[in-house]
Amino acid sequence: MRGAYARLRSAYVWFRAFRRTRPFWGGVWMVAGGWTVLKFSLSSVQLIVSTGFGGVAGYLVGGGMILCGLIPIAAPRQRYTFGLIGCVLAVVSLVVSNLGGFLLGMVLGVLGGSMLVGWGAKRPRAAAGTGAVPEAVEA
Repeated sequence: MRGAYARLRSAYVWFRAFRRTRPFWGGVWMVAGGWTVLKFSLSSVQLIVSTGFGGVAGYLVGGGMILCGLIPIAAPRQRYTFGLIGCVLAVVSLVVSNLGGFLLGMVLGVLGGSMLVGWGAKRPRAAAGTGAVPEAVEA
């Protein structure tokens, strides 16, 4: 029993360190928004083929939002680029995909994209008594 608890505890410590060094929550919200847009775009293949680009656009926008949420988690230095692209895709989903997943997917995508752009790496703590403000450390 003790071995299982130790493994679970070490996995939690690893995940916590991983989450704190990446724009994790922005990526999660962006993926949730993309999934919502994608879910409300689902229809039969026959209907998608017959409508042309209008039918495929919801899949492209939803899939693009999911990718824009996953890439910054894997490569945090790309957070600005994919955060902005994700925000643009979220706003575009309003037009091309059932009001952006009935507004929920669009709002989640804009929230996640803004969190990706606004994320910054944790700054190291200043030495006690020096009064110096440390520079931000780029991840």
